[in-house]
Amino acid sequence: MSGHSKWHSIKHKKGAADAKRGKLFTRIIKELTVAARHGGGAPDMNPRLRTVIADAKAANMPADNIKRAIRRGTGEEPGVSYEEVTYEGYGPGGAAVFLEVLTDNKNRAVGEIRHALTKHGGNLGSSNSVAWMFDKRGYILVEQGVAEEEALMTAAIEAGADDFRDEDGSWEIISSPETFDAVAEAIRGLGVEPSAAQVAMLPQNFVALEGKPAQQMVRLLNALEDLDDIRHVWSNADISEEEVEASLA
Repeated sequence: MSGHSKWHSIKHKKGAADAKRGKLFTRIIKELTVAARHGGGAPDMNPRLRTVIADAKAANMPADNIKRAIRRGTGEEPGVSYEEVTYEGYGPGGAAVFLEVLTDNKNRAVGEIRHALTKHGGNLGSSNSVAWMFDKRGYILVEQGVAEEEALMTAAIEAGADDFRDEDGSWEIISSPETFDAVAEAIRGLGVEPSAAQVAMLPQNFVALEGKPAQQMVRLLNALEDLDDIRHVWSNADISEEEVEASLA
C-alpha cells in the first residue's frame, strides 16, 4: 500500500455507502426488479439476480420483500419501471466520476446529480468524457482473517479470477465481468460473505488528492451516494484515510 486507500475500498470498510438501512433496501429492491425484468425471476437461470439476492440476504432483507420485488420485475405484480442510465463528470482536483443510475425519472436524476456536482466543486460531463478512464471488472472485497488465504486464493483463481491482492487489511479479487458470478459463488461456497461483490468500473489510473480538494471530493462522493437514484459511484480519486476522516469531522 502507498498509504492512500482508494475510494471504493474506503467506502465499503467504513460503511459510508448505503449507511441507512432504509436507503439500502430501496436500492436493492430496484436492483432485484431490474435484474428480474431483464433475466427472468428464476435465480438458477439469472446470475445477476442471484448476486442481488445474496446482497439482499446479507442486508437481512425479509424474504417477502425479495419475492415481491422479483414479481414486480417479472410483471406478476404492478410496480414502477426503472431505467438504467450512466452519467459522467469531474470533481475537485480534476478527479473523474462515473455514475450508474436506476431511475423512473431521468430528468429528476440528472438534475439532482448536476446540483450535487456543482455544490461540491465538480461538473457534469458529456458521454464518454471519463468512461474511457475505467475498466469494467468483477470486484470482490474480503476482509482478511475470515478465511485462510491459500484456500480463498485457490477457490478464486480456479473459478476464473485474474488477480488476488492484499489491499490494506482486505483481499481484493478481480475478474472479468463474465467470470464474476462464478468467482463470487466459489468464495461464498467457502462460507465467506464478501464485504463487497459487484461488477465495477475500476480506474486505470488514480488522481491523488490532498487537503481541501480531497475533503471536497469525499463530501461530493458521499452526496452522490445519498441520492435515491444512484446505483453506484465510481471515481479515480486517490484519497488517504486521514483526509476522509477530516472531511467527516
